[in-house]
Amino acid sequence: MIYSENEILQYIDENDVKFVKLTFCDLKGRLKNISILSSELAVTFEHGARISGKKIFGSQISGGKDLFLFPDAQTMTVLPWRPQQGRVIRMFCFIKYADGTPFEGDGRYFLKKAMKAAVADGYCFRFGTSCEFTLFMLGEAGLPVKTPHDHAGYCDVAPEDKGENLRRDVCLTLEQMGIHPVSSRHESGCGQHEIDFNASSALKAADTFLSFKSAVKSVAENHGVHASFMPKPLRNDCGNGMHISCNIFRDNDLFEDPSADGGSLLRQAAAGLMEHIRDFTIFTDSTVNSYARLGEFSSPRRIVWDSEEKDQLIRMAGSAGDPIELRAADCVCNPYFVFGLMIYACLEGISRKLPLPAEGVGESCLPVDLNEASDCAESSEFVKKYVPQKVLSMICQLSREEWKRYSTAYDKDAFEDQEYFYSL
Repeated sequence: MIYSENEILQYIDENDVKFVKLTFCDLKGRLKNISILSSELAVTFEHGARISGKKIFGSQISGGKDLFLFPDAQTMTVLPWRPQQGRVIRMFCFIKYADGTPFEGDGRYFLKKAMKAAVADGYCFRFGTSCEFTLFMLGEAGLPVKTPHDHAGYCDVAPEDKGENLRRDVCLTLEQMGIHPVSSRHESGCGQHEIDFNASSALKAADTFLSFKSAVKSVAENHGVHASFMPKPLRNDCGNGMHISCNIFRDNDLFEDPSADGGSLLRQAAAGLMEHIRDFTIFTDSTVNSYARLGEFSSPRRIVWDSEEKDQLIRMAGSAGDPIELRAADCVCNPYFVFGLMIYACLEGISRKLPLPAEGVGESCLPVDLNEASDCAESSEFVKKYVPQKVLSMICQLSREEWKRYSTAYDKDAFEDQEYFYSL
């Protein structure tokens, strides 16, 4: 259900809501929030809630200026894992400066601009996600250890699949938040699971993805295990990826058959993605560890497309009108920037009527590591056209610093565990 600001204030009075979590992302896509008393929400809707621009990853581009969170009323949901007395609600926020100017590093604003650009060109995009994560045991001190929760395989059942009840609780929790997963299952890796979501508008799909991650973490803690979205937590097993399905409709008419033109629209869009994916791999695969996953266990490295499930970058099934599925991203990306750049790449493919290469044909590959991905982004006229220069420079700088810390680390596995395993 979508609420207006006045309806939310009324809901608070009638449902014993005591706290409001104002949620946002840093540049790397890590979820952040501050909590305010519900009595402060009316003022916050009007004037925002101040946060320090110095202390959020990547927010140095604000030049030390204060930033303000403005909650998006349409994203209001109750957090089911919090107490029912003195309830807690949550809203995603737009980030602005004190004068009301949008903050350049606000991914939600970036994606909203991309959506408007698509509508201006006569197109509407719909995104769906398939998201993987791995469950690990907790050690004696209550800290996660690199022991998978089970050793089941693809679509196995209980008792081999020890995460069945946890997945059920995640799906039920999401339903209470107004989010409806399509399916869930044990994936191929030890302790690995996947939950899939139907297509929706780009902004809603990105918000849903972040809500899903938060729910998984909270439910896993209640089950006494650790949920990790780390792209490659186990060297000799499957990594955790995110497949993004994308469909495009003309004239903002969701009832028009997208295959009416023989699928040429989607083929041109897919060609645009293939042409520009190297340019924005730093966004789809944003950590050093992301590149350990690519090219292994059917995750993509070569920039090719195929209609069958292989190790290709893009899957497009044989039927015209079936969505494009981008298979490169992982679950630690910032979805707002990824979806926005996907929209722009698809629009360029359509406007230039780019031809799609033959199935399975292509010589280019994704960057081999985060340092090469930084080089690709910095030299890309496509990325520079859409991503604010200060944002691009900051992302590349921080990524290079991360790569340098990794490259000079004596124990690289220990570096990755400390940097990613406990927090992602």
